[in-house]
Amino acid sequence: MVNEGIRAREVRLIDQNGEQLGIKTKQEALEIAVRVNQDLVMVAPNAKPPVCRIMDYGKFRFEQQKKDKEARKNQKIISLKEVRLSPTIDQHDFDTKLRNARKFLEKGDKVKASIRFKGRAITHKEIGQRVLDRFSEACADVGSIEAAPKMDGRSMFLVLAPKNEKQ
Repeated sequence: MVNEGIRAREVRLIDQNGEQLGIKTKQEALEIAVRVNQDLVMVAPNAKPPVCRIMDYGKFRFEQQKKDKEARKNQKIISLKEVRLSPTIDQHDFDTKLRNARKFLEKGDKVKASIRFKGRAITHKEIGQRVLDRFSEACADVGSIEAAPKMDGRSMFLVLAPKNEKQ
């Protein structure tokens, strides 16, 4: 909250140099801020009494936006890519899916390998389990298992995360 938007009757006032001026009424604090041609900004609304600071609000918001933009620039966005397999997958198809998954892991994305059981194939979950185990072993050098293979309805899936460079 800034200037007239502050609702508290009394505030603890800090001047533009960071020195405490003590507890003042809102009106006194506003007059002091106007005298030095600055804004009265509430920095700690939950304190008793609320803490207000005399500063240039426009400059403060600009600096805050700059910090936020820098923080967003430095963060890494990890997306989840899905590779769908079947319990009766052929070797060539398996190799193609494996190549795609390795490419995703090397790029830094997580990979969700899922097997969809159709019809009566659900009675042989161990076949799907073996396919997923083979898949995770083939990706072991570029990725590690984040979520072990588990069933979810008619699907079985596992999640692989890229290995860090630090390891």
